Amino acid sequence: MTSILIVDDEANIRASLQRALGREGYHVDVASTLAEGRAYTREAYDVVLLDVRFPDGSGIDLLAEIREQSPDTIVVMMSGHATVDVAVQATRLGAYDFLEKPISLERLLVLLRNASSARTLRAENERLQRAWAVPIIGESEAVRALLQEIRVAGASGARVLIQGENGTGKELVARALHAAGPRRDRPFVAVNCAAIPEELIESELFGHERGAFTGATQSRKGRFEEAHGGTLFLDEVGDLSQRAQTKLLRVLQEGEFPRVGGQRVIRVDVRVIAATNRDLAEETRRGGFREDLYFRLAVIPVTVPPLRERLEDLPLLVDHFARQVAAETGGRRRHVGAAALDVMRGYAFPGNIRELRNLVERLVIMAPGPTIGPDQVRAALPRPNDLAAPSRRLSDSVRDFERAQIDAALAAEGGNMTRTAERLGLERSHLYKKMRRLGYGTDAGDD
Repeated sequence: MTSILIVDDEANIRASLQRALGREGYHVDVASTLAEGRAYTREAYDVVLLDVRFPDGSGIDLLAEIREQSPDTIVVMMSGHATVDVAVQATRLGAYDFLEKPISLERLLVLLRNASSARTLRAENERLQRAWAVPIIGESEAVRALLQEIRVAGASGARVLIQGENGTGKELVARALHAAGPRRDRPFVAVNCAAIPEELIESELFGHERGAFTGATQSRKGRFEEAHGGTLFLDEVGDLSQRAQTKLLRVLQEGEFPRVGGQRVIRVDVRVIAATNRDLAEETRRGGFREDLYFRLAVIPVTVPPLRERLEDLPLLVDHFARQVAAETGGRRRHVGAAALDVMRGYAFPGNIRELRNLVERLVIMAPGPTIGPDQVRAALPRPNDLAAPSRRLSDSVRDFERAQIDAALAAEGGNMTRTAERLGLERSHLYKKMRRLGYGTDAGDD
């Protein structure tokens, strides 16, 4: 049974929510002060519904304590006097959502169901993270959807084609799929098809017999044999030659092959996960990639989102990489300030997560003080962060358009968040989230 703690100084809200949620099958405790709430939260709850204002302090302080003591607890903030400043602060501290009073029971029940799903997904993510060396960092909608796909596709054992831009972490996804599946305790073998010369790719994949070609002084197993019983990850599969594609197709169809220069047929049981930064569907239409092979590989297609589509995860990623670099180099950990993060949000990161990691490593090593500021980020970026550049990405233009629309609506409504949300056709909580994602600070309007 899901356990819920309601911390609110209004008796009627505590009583009505306790009755309503109790009828829905939840176990509900209530507290009327921050002191009571602190006493209750010595025990872990699944969900805490927490007011912002109390006579004995701020609910924001208790939110920070809960997140530190019990990071798996989902905290939903409630307020009848919320400002964007408070909402952004609560979200940065890890609040799951922000509800405006009077509380809509229907919306609260939907939120609790979503929160339960989020907890399940987070637990699954932690299980997967224990199974591979590098975790997938992020709590954005895009990452949550990706993790759900990994959970379902991984358990199925089917072939998966991972698509995404360079640097998005396709191999991490492949390892996660392997860890989520029935072959998790068997070998995971990775091959970068783009890094192997065309004349050697067949030997790399299928092995060779002694004397098969000049320099083949002894027999050698290929990657398919090494992966027997487990998973073979073919990275950049779109770079395979037509000849190699034909041989790969036969192995996928028959589950057997001879080594290069050999006659003996070798049978293997291998799950193949492939990845590419190309549009293979378009490649098949143009004849650059075999259509039958494409359909064999893409039983389940999974797309890894680029960093620009998950900027909500930027603070988590930067903090993770900063800790990682400090541990690897033995240096002091550097704090990346909010203004520095804002500069990063304005950069397109064409190299995605890999480029972000390199940037953070450079900053952590070269920063003279404990805090990394915006000027240091600008200096470290490969080119000026010029929003007027003619080669801007579409996502940057959309971002600027959304900010302009929100600025105009805020001005028209005198900074009133409720009326601004109505003017824009958004729920108020969605407006807060969008403004946070777009980098609004504490200078936005309030009610």
